[in-house]
Amino acid sequence: MKEAIHPTYHSVVFRDTSTGFMFLSGSTKSSNETVEWEDGNTYPVLNVEVSSDSHPFYTGKQKFADAGGRVDKFKKKYGME
Repeated sequence: MKEAIHPTYHSVVFRDTSTGFMFLSGSTKSSNETVEWEDGNTYPVLNVEVSSDSHPFYTGKQKFADAGGRVDKFKKKYGME
């Protein structure tokens, strides 16, 4: 393997933005945001939209985040109604 061409692999905390669930894993991605983990060390935090804590396959229940639809959400956001 060639030296200095591969990204560094380090520990990061992944946080599910919908439930707040966090878990420690390894990744080549990094972040400026950090959190102190249960072991007392500080790790970068990567926010993810879906994890095993919120995915319907693992939870067994469907989540309806947007009942109004995209057009209604757009109109509400830009005050068009």
